[in-house]
Amino acid sequence: MGQILAIDYGKARCGIAATDDMKIIASGLDTVQTPSLMEFLKKYFKENRVDDIVVGLPTDLKGNISEVETDILKFIEEFRKEFSEVPVHRLDERFTSKMASFFISQSGKSKKQRQEKGLIDKVSATIILQNFLEQRTR
Repeated sequence: MGQILAIDYGKARCGIAATDDMKIIASGLDTVQTPSLMEFLKKYFKENRVDDIVVGLPTDLKGNISEVETDILKFIEEFRKEFSEVPVHRLDERFTSKMASFFISQSGKSKKQRQEKGLIDKVSATIILQNFLEQRTR
């Protein structure tokens, strides 16, 4: 059994989360600069078995797709060329950044730590992955 990886894709950075090999628990993994994402994934896939990836679908309150979607679609196309055997799932990521900020503020982290954008991205990816896992069990 392998992991499921989630990506909170952004223009500057991407938050990444992964499950355990039994696909039960979602945990924040890392934050990488977007231009380095494929390099990170190639290395990660060499060291770990990944069965699926989930990429956030950025929408606003009205359900309109965000402008970063164009970049995400290019990334997915590149990903599928490199890892054609790994299914790519999409999941609405509405409110994940706000939820991540709230959870971080409740965690007892310092103000400086709470404002670190990379941490928010990583926690957002974890929320996306947790939501995906919950949807699979329904």
